[in-house]
Amino acid sequence: MILLQFAENLSDRRAANAVRSRIDWKYLLGLELTDPGFDASVLSEFRNRLVAGGAEEQLLDTLLMLCRELKLLRARGRQRTNSTRVLGAVRALNRLERAIETLRAALNALASATADWLRAHTDPAWVERYAPRAEESHVPQGETARHAYAEQVGRDGHALLASVTGREAPAWLREIPAVELLRRVWLQTFCLIPADAVPNHRPGFPLRPSHWCGGGRKPRASPPH
Repeated sequence: MILLQFAENLSDRRAANAVRSRIDWKYLLGLELTDPGFDASVLSEFRNRLVAGGAEEQLLDTLLMLCRELKLLRARGRQRTNSTRVLGAVRALNRLERAIETLRAALNALASATADWLRAHTDPAWVERYAPRAEESHVPQGETARHAYAEQVGRDGHALLASVTGREAPAWLREIPAVELLRRVWLQTFCLIPADAVPNHRPGFPLRPSHWCGGGRKPRASPPH
C-alpha cells in the first residue's frame, strides 16, 4: 500500500480514496470490489508503528525477496532499496497537504469575516490555486518540482500573514482562530531566509524566500480538518 502511494505521489487522503474507488488498486491489494476501504489516518498510524518498531527494513526486505523469487527484480539491478526514502516522501506529501489545507481554511475564514479586505490584499492567482481542497490539488511529480511548489505555498502563506499583521490591517483579524493556526503551522513548516543567501534571487522581490522544511518531524499544530 505504501509503495503504491509513493509510486503515484499521493497523500494519505488521496491514497485512501484510491483504495475505495480504483479497481486496479483493489486488484493489486487483493480486495473485493465492494470493499469500503479505510480511513486515511490508518496509513499514518501504520507508518508510525513501523518506525517505532524498527520494522521498515524488514518489511522492504521481505518484499524484495518475493520480487526476486518471482523474477521481477534483476540481480545487481538499480532498484531502490531504501525504505526510509519511501516513508519520508509520503510524510512530506502529507505535510504539504496539511499546509495547503491550513492556508485554505485561513482564506475562507477571512472571506467570511471581511471579503472586501481580503480581495484587496490577496493575489488573484490564489483563487485558482486554493479553491479545490488539498487532496484534489495536483502536486507535481519529482522532488525538485514538488519542492518548488511547496515553497510557492510558503510564500503565499507568508504574504497573507504579512498583510494580516500589517499596521493598516484591523487588529481583530489576527485573533481569528484559522489565522492563528496558519501562523503556528507556518512557523513549524516553513522558514524565511535572507534573500542574499539564495542564488538567482530576484531583486525587489517583496518577501524573502520561503524555505520548505517538509522533510522534518511531524508538526505539533493540528490541521484545520
